[in-house]
Amino acid sequence: MWPLARRSRKMTRLLFLTQSLSSNPKPISHSHTYYNYSVSRSFHNSISHLSLAFLYPIRSPAIRAFCSKPSSAVGVGSLPSMTEDISYLTQREAAEIDEILMGPLGFSVDQLMELAGLSVATSIAEVYKPSEHNRVLAICGPGNNGGDGLVAARHLNHFGYKPSVCYPKRTAKPLYTGLVTQLESLSVPFISVEDLPLDLSKDFDIIVDAMFGFSFHGSPRPPFDNLIQKLVCINNYDQTHQKSSAIVSIDIPSGWHVEGDGGAEGIKPDMLVSLTAPKLCAKKFFGPHHFLGGRFVPPSIADKYKLRLPPYPGTSMCVRIGRPAQVDISALRENYISPEFLEEQVEADPFDQFRKWFDDVVAAGLREPNAMALSTASKNGKPSSRMVLLKGFDKNGFVWYTNYESRKAHELSENPHASLLFYWDGLNRQVRVEGSVEKVSDEESDQYFHSRPRGSQIGAIVSKQSTVLPGRRVLYDQYKELEEKFSDGSIIPKPKNWGGYRLKPELFEFWQGQKSRLHDRLQYSPKEINGQQVWKIERLAP
Repeated sequence: MWPLARRSRKMTRLLFLTQSLSSNPKPISHSHTYYNYSVSRSFHNSISHLSLAFLYPIRSPAIRAFCSKPSSAVGVGSLPSMTEDISYLTQREAAEIDEILMGPLGFSVDQLMELAGLSVATSIAEVYKPSEHNRVLAICGPGNNGGDGLVAARHLNHFGYKPSVCYPKRTAKPLYTGLVTQLESLSVPFISVEDLPLDLSKDFDIIVDAMFGFSFHGSPRPPFDNLIQKLVCINNYDQTHQKSSAIVSIDIPSGWHVEGDGGAEGIKPDMLVSLTAPKLCAKKFFGPHHFLGGRFVPPSIADKYKLRLPPYPGTSMCVRIGRPAQVDISALRENYISPEFLEEQVEADPFDQFRKWFDDVVAAGLREPNAMALSTASKNGKPSSRMVLLKGFDKNGFVWYTNYESRKAHELSENPHASLLFYWDGLNRQVRVEGSVEKVSDEESDQYFHSRPRGSQIGAIVSKQSTVLPGRRVLYDQYKELEEKFSDGSIIPKPKNWGGYRLKPELFEFWQGQKSRLHDRLQYSPKEINGQQVWKIERLAP
């Protein structure tokens, strides 16, 4: 419990902060929720780190590059110098922001805890795929940092991981008992400290450190002192190049001070998921994966504390801070987990099988399911490839559209054979199609051209595909000129040098990724039986 005098000073400071953030400040009653909650919290049961979880991002061009998708980096890298452009919070600033969020801004602890735990789970999923890092142990403390870990474990379970939870100092508060009930309903096992293995790395691929948050001070008490020591031992295994679990710390590595570190004997996590903004101690984090979690505090707080934070990509709840560590390309691999792809289960006709798989991709919501790599070759056999979009297929073949004066068009005029490759990462599937190529009819090209958005029609006229341009401005000026010319809604004529191609398949291969590189590959090739053309199905070695 905080001393009564400190609580009084906190209320005075909060009143000032609230009035400075409001254009029409009103007297604040001491009966408000934030006051009641602050009175009841203990030094390690702080909500502060939770409400810090998600500040409104400042969209500065200088830091926009931080939102690139992370790679699976290997090893420990140095702290990127660019992270100096990111704001770091002191313990006092973190506490003040927490009080504002939990007071006049109306956030509840369970809302913030849910968003914090989701941010942690999505950060883990960005780096550690469940196919290779499936077994997760969340070690949860008695406060809100532990609550974040419980929520993260639930989300990881839904993401396809197999979490277990060690929760030695449970609280009787309804919020926490509810989180436990939710995990128990999912059959997530709870493991006592006594039943944990001596070497956590033998049983778990990921350890989530959710013991203590930024409000912790002093020395850890049992059993958390021994649990922290177990994580330090994992660091020692890693230094001797033995297999070790990846350690993920929430907001603050347990045992660290918010404005310092854990010393030579402290935890050295592989991933740190900062909440709202990194705390000062994050400057001493040298692991390969540093993420920022959450995104909901309004600009008034970001402006007041002059927070410089990277934008979050798309709808993501997390964003990588700084550059990823150097990647060992030779160590990058995916151990695919897929249903078996068996001969007795496939369609006899490859067009039907392609339709079946294509429908699966559409149903899965994968981005641009019709994207395909088109490979052509000149008359001398020099190959080239590019991505194009499939615009139709049936028993007659696969259709796409392009400029008839492009490089691929010239190569097809010299060598009318090509291959298509569809790669659907989300389903661990590929399809290769090889065959001869011919132009579609003028009527078919004209019909498709006028079904496109008017902007795309104008773009097809402007682009002399594959020719050299002096600069982008040339394209822009020509586009604006044509846009104005056809602004009356008149029909835009299809260029004579633009139209479609149809590849008539002579061979199909369907590929399904499997564990240990034992992939399924089924090939369809034409064969004549009793004067009739049929498709022969053969299994190829992976």
